[in-house]
Amino acid sequence: MRYRELGRSGVSVSEIGYGTWGIGEAGSGWVGATEDESVRALHRGIDLGVNFLDTARGYGESERIVGRVVRERAGDDVLVATKVGPRNGMWPAPDGLDPAETFPGAHIRESVETSLRATGLDHFDVLQFHVWSDEWVGRGDWLETIAALKQEGKIRLFGVSVNDHEPGNALALVRSGTVDSVQVIYNIFDQSPADALLPACVEHGVGVIVRVALDEGGLTGRITAGTTFPEGDVRARYFRGDRPAQVEERVDAIVADLGIAPDEIAEYALRFVLSSPAVSTVIPGMRSVRNVERNTALSDGRPLTADQLAVLAEHRWQRNFYS
Repeated sequence: MRYRELGRSGVSVSEIGYGTWGIGEAGSGWVGATEDESVRALHRGIDLGVNFLDTARGYGESERIVGRVVRERAGDDVLVATKVGPRNGMWPAPDGLDPAETFPGAHIRESVETSLRATGLDHFDVLQFHVWSDEWVGRGDWLETIAALKQEGKIRLFGVSVNDHEPGNALALVRSGTVDSVQVIYNIFDQSPADALLPACVEHGVGVIVRVALDEGGLTGRITAGTTFPEGDVRARYFRGDRPAQVEERVDAIVADLGIAPDEIAEYALRFVLSSPAVSTVIPGMRSVRNVERNTALSDGRPLTADQLAVLAEHRWQRNFYS
């Protein structure tokens, strides 16, 4: 496993991190995870060098499961990031909201304390807001609360999870110098963070955590025109209507243009993300030991070539699957 610094924080994170939304079982929005397999997969990831686990207050049982594994691996330096959901429960954050409606200090503190109890940990390495709006820069009491939580040792670093497909909505925050990391959707289809956000993060020393690198499964080659998901699974909405057929067509085009085998697309999707020097870590969702072993093997220092990146630049697909 190779490691990169999370911005200028001095914290070293594994290139392949671990997204734990999908392991949360009931209440997470994902169907099919089992705690036993999730625990085995988390342990295997740590065995293979994964040191960054990303969870959230809203991921069902994920925080509890992550805390269980981290406590069992007390001798390993495993970093845990969690998220505070907005008090008003609105995802994504629309324009015009006051930060007192979304992240007032008392709400942030209450969420952190609840998450600490759920995990059984004494601190979090990164605390992230689960939505963000640049309208909140310089407003509200959230920044004072973050500073106090840092001083108390309950969190080490502060970050935000940028609204889906809105990377420009965190530029003012990045330039303000008040954030340590941003989490953003970045993949072969949605390359928009590379336009302005990633360069700004490099300039201002902000770490970049990449989520949805595999497009919720779209960039694995396993989504076809006939793919369906169980009722209640978040992917049923993400891949609703004719979107599975659209994904299959676009993945087939990528495979043909790169001249690779269809089952290699996930590897190239992760290597695409890691080819950016702005990226600190990518956090694919992993719910099995097999997925962990396959994904961690890609942290081998082999970025895509300039020619391959030029090919993939032609496969941007501007859309928002959640709308």
